[in-house]
Amino acid sequence: MTPIVIVRRGFAGASIAWASALPLASLAASRPVSSVVYLLTLTVYAIGSVICHQRPERSFYLWSHQMPVCARCTGIYAGAAVAVLLSPLVRRLQRKLGRSPWGDPWAGPYAATGLALTALPAISTLIYEWTTGVTPSNAIRAATGLCLGIGVAALIQREVN
Repeated sequence: MTPIVIVRRGFAGASIAWASALPLASLAASRPVSSVVYLLTLTVYAIGSVICHQRPERSFYLWSHQMPVCARCTGIYAGAAVAVLLSPLVRRLQRKLGRSPWGDPWAGPYAATGLALTALPAISTLIYEWTTGVTPSNAIRAATGLCLGIGVAALIQREVN
């Protein structure tokens, strides 16, 4: 197995595992669980506290428990998992359809543009919030994170192809 395949599989596995762990941790927090499940749930929430502000008003609640990360982070991780799950289909379509007349949107100098475009919705909501003082809904924040997560994961998956 080549190092590229190892990196791709590792990233794919980690993306799907983390995106799955977030709602499962909320579910586990809402129920009486064994010591092992409690420790895993605690670990997910602890990691979430390191990578996210976890502000209650900016987080989704499942089973009456706050998720381990905020709505935007939830969208980012869900987007990465979606991109990973769709990447084999995208690669198959690219092989079947051949090269696009516009080239590969994630190759070379276009990669930064592609990433900037997927980050644009999140950046727009941040600018809106900072200039108006109005916080967008958690659904909007999650949707902007979803775009960003898809973009970053698509770039990573492309770079290790």
